[in-house]
Amino acid sequence: MPQNDPLRKAPAPSTPPLPPPPAPARPGLVVLAACAGQFLVVLDVSVMNVALPSLEADLGLSTLGLQWVLNAYSIAFAGFMLLGGRAADLYGRKAMFLLGLGLFTAASAVGGIAPEGQYLIGARAAQGLGAALLAPATLTLITGAVPPGAARTRAIGTWTAVGAAGGAAGGFVGGLLVDLLSWRWVLLINVPIGILVLAAGALWLRESRTAAGRRLDLPGAVLVTAGLATLAYGIVQTEMAGWTAPATLLPLLGGLALLAVFVVVESRTREPLVPLGIFRNRAVSAANAAILLCGSSSFAMWFFMTVYAQSVLDYTPLQAGLALIPSSVSVLLGSKFAPHLMPVVGARNLAVIGALLAAGGFAWQSTLTADGTFLGTILGPGVLMMAGIGLATTPLATLATSSAAPGDAGLVSGLVNTSRTMGGALGLATLTTVAAAVAATAPAVPYSSYTPTPDFSYLVPGYAMAFRVSACVLVAAAALMLLWLPKEPVRRRA
Repeated sequence: MPQNDPLRKAPAPSTPPLPPPPAPARPGLVVLAACAGQFLVVLDVSVMNVALPSLEADLGLSTLGLQWVLNAYSIAFAGFMLLGGRAADLYGRKAMFLLGLGLFTAASAVGGIAPEGQYLIGARAAQGLGAALLAPATLTLITGAVPPGAARTRAIGTWTAVGAAGGAAGGFVGGLLVDLLSWRWVLLINVPIGILVLAAGALWLRESRTAAGRRLDLPGAVLVTAGLATLAYGIVQTEMAGWTAPATLLPLLGGLALLAVFVVVESRTREPLVPLGIFRNRAVSAANAAILLCGSSSFAMWFFMTVYAQSVLDYTPLQAGLALIPSSVSVLLGSKFAPHLMPVVGARNLAVIGALLAAGGFAWQSTLTADGTFLGTILGPGVLMMAGIGLATTPLATLATSSAAPGDAGLVSGLVNTSRTMGGALGLATLTTVAAAVAATAPAVPYSSYTPTPDFSYLVPGYAMAFRVSACVLVAAAALMLLWLPKEPVRRRA
């Protein structure tokens, strides 16, 4: 046929090849980056405790100011957690991870060079906000990068272990930095580490979102954030004013009222921040309730044991931190062994066993005395308590996250973190009140004064009662799990 034949079809124009899809992220690198971020934000819940005496002398903060150095972080962290979890679903897990970590790192730098107390308190609040954006994204990044099954369970176990180790390592890291450098390095150390994790996250993480096209429920976000923050404020007020003071009751009741309004608004919103139907999922509801109860005991344990070691046994901050290292290691081992035991005994059964094991450790710890030994009052009960907490928390987090729809993964991660954080705040406030009521000669402000006195043995009866109460809480948590958590089939080994 002639070349100029009008009936001949012209060749179709060539289309440029599509760019290759981004290479999938290596799951191991995602887990490493996410766990590093989680470690930083949980560490800062407790790392400032041992730095308070040095900080008081340097900045001249009052007792109330010292409390707010701790509480500003906890309130912002707990208050914005659910908002951070939903934002990760809507706007991207990587984006929220990097934004939260960037804010956390910048706030750490500001706090570390703060010339006055108010700058430090403001920086701690900004750290808490960054942590609330970052923490929910860490778990959803892991569940998105690791396929369901044994590998994901092991990854969640690693995330749980690192989070628990962050809370456990606070006393040691803070004591080491204060003894060798100054209190400022408790914050400044976050800067180089944060920059490294930011670089790793930018390179290793892949963006993902599962609620694209949805809008953020702004009224719900405002209500739940204000409600949780107000409730957290009321909880921390109990340490200074007691449970019956107006300064405590007003924010507690106000926070509960805001959360009640939030529930009403969410039930009538087309695209709610928290779909209330998620709580009809037994695994999600029961696991979060159990995580709250376990957190209420474990967070308080680190506070009581750090103060007991320094004030009653006369350990230095560094010695107190070193004394608690075995407990930190045991929670890591418990969390890492849990994924291997779950297929054998079942996730629910393992969580119950872990809670009962921890309860036994708390009961042993309640026998502490003013002249206690390292082996009998710190090492033995500490290892038992934290190994049990590690065994319990990993299956609970796995049950909660594996039962959620993909579009709610960030929200459920936020719920898990909120339950643990609010449980820790509520447990510490409640148990310090119990300890103060039992102490034979409790001072007017027993746990917010950092002025040394000649003899702290009066703390011991109150601390013993607090540990007994914690043991009872964990037994109640085990009963709740048996009755409420769905039973899973147990895989028998060949």
